[in-house]
Amino acid sequence: MAEADVAVEGGRAQGSALDNARRRFVDLPGSRKAMFMVGLAALIAVLVGVALWSREPDYRILYTNIPDKDGGEILQSLQQLNIPYKLEQSGTISVPANRVYDVRLQLAAKGLPKSGEVGFELMDNQKFGVSQFAEQVNYQRAVEGELARSIETIQSVDKARVHLAMPRQTVFLRDQQKPTASVMLTLRPGRTLDSGQVAGVVHLVSSSVPELTVANVSVVDQDGNLLSQNSSANHANLDARQLVYVQQIEKGYVDRVQAILEPLVGKENVHAEVTAQVDFAEVEQTSETFKPNTASDTASIRSQQTSSQEGKNDTGDAAGVPGALSNQPPGAAAAPITVATASGAAAASPSGSTSSHKESTTNYEVDKTVQHVKQPIGTVKRLSAAVVINYKPVQDKDGKSSWAPYSPQEMAQINNLVQESIGYNKDRGDSINVVNATFAGAPLPEAEQSMQEQAVSFIKANLANLIKLGLIALVVLYLLIFVVRPLMRDLSKAREEPKSIELDLGDSTGLTEEAASARDEEEQDAMARLAAQADVLSQARELAKNDPRMVATILREWMSKEEESANPNKIG
Repeated sequence: MAEADVAVEGGRAQGSALDNARRRFVDLPGSRKAMFMVGLAALIAVLVGVALWSREPDYRILYTNIPDKDGGEILQSLQQLNIPYKLEQSGTISVPANRVYDVRLQLAAKGLPKSGEVGFELMDNQKFGVSQFAEQVNYQRAVEGELARSIETIQSVDKARVHLAMPRQTVFLRDQQKPTASVMLTLRPGRTLDSGQVAGVVHLVSSSVPELTVANVSVVDQDGNLLSQNSSANHANLDARQLVYVQQIEKGYVDRVQAILEPLVGKENVHAEVTAQVDFAEVEQTSETFKPNTASDTASIRSQQTSSQEGKNDTGDAAGVPGALSNQPPGAAAAPITVATASGAAAASPSGSTSSHKESTTNYEVDKTVQHVKQPIGTVKRLSAAVVINYKPVQDKDGKSSWAPYSPQEMAQINNLVQESIGYNKDRGDSINVVNATFAGAPLPEAEQSMQEQAVSFIKANLANLIKLGLIALVVLYLLIFVVRPLMRDLSKAREEPKSIELDLGDSTGLTEEAASARDEEEQDAMARLAAQADVLSQARELAKNDPRMVATILREWMSKEEESANPNKIG
């Protein structure tokens, strides 16, 4: 019974508390009720938002633009791993932010996604006994994947695919073929590749494959536009950089000609064009030059060799050239013994013969010059310049203006200036043609006019604009006189009236003594009331500072009295 009584008393207490709270809420003014309802709704909204935010995790993108086949396998794997995910209409898969990298590693262990480019990691799982053809195909796929990954690092490129055509190697030179490559680029929205970036992609691919030339690499974007230009598409087999170099040279010569002639004939009275033939051939030349033979006393001796040989024949055998003259008996002895022999015969002596042989060889140095010359690239072989100059304006005795050609002396001077400005070289075959003619559509030069005539012509030419400006000026003047000026006058009067009132109040010369004394008493009473109010306020501040509970009690009593006066029928 005691517990039941306690429960009943507790229920009554709760009911009375609810009734008191309801009664207080009903007794509140309308503004207080509205504020209470707004605050309660805001509190409930905050609590609900906090609950939802704490329950729903933050999702981050796992993969985007995934093909349907790979997307299905990825979602199946996420369901098996009990990982929450979100799939959007654009094919984007999102998972909780704290598990993005973990999920990617788990899916990569399963080989997902399969549509991504594979690189040389494809060679890590080579099976034993794989054929040479399969090994070559895997190597080609690895090279294509690595090149695609490198190209995708460019900011403007979203995706890249590389196709390599590698011919089979052969031992016959005439049957050998060069490899080719094709690059398919998917650019990001609003992005483009300039010529330098395209050339970089082409050189990247050509440098990664042996014997692959730049001319055999083609680059295409997602719209089918050919971004790379082969050598066959260029003029005279020049690449883009060489063409730009030639254009810069020609523009430089044109600027020189116009810069030196415009101060003389006028800016719009001269036109020039220059054509330059530039040699881009790489030439290396080695030559050996030998000078003619010089005299022995001035030449340098390289080597000298001398040999001498002597011999004696004691047998007394016949010697000489065989024949009738050598077989005759010897003649009578004479002193000294001399025997005349025929041409080419050797003298024979009964007592024997001697022979000697001397040989001398001298080698002289040969003058030789060896010269190795490498020609510079991009030299100008020939220049052709064409310059057209307009007639000069002249005036006759009557003051009329007309066009007249330049004199031969003036044309000669202009021709010399053009030659010097472009570096004319006759031996190189340069040609310059300077023509003086009237330009088509050139207006006749105007004669000098007086100030009055110039003003009249200006007014006639700009009559419509002057009328518009006059109307605008009239409207502005009307607004200033009839709108702004009265407003300023009214404002000035409004400012002057309080000053006049203050002056009237402050002027007490015209008042009687009784009125002056009455006004002084009123002023003193007003000052006393202000002092009393200031004293009361200071005391209230001190009381609130020292005993805030008492102040709160007083304010509560005031508020209850105001409510009773506002609701006299209220039952307490």
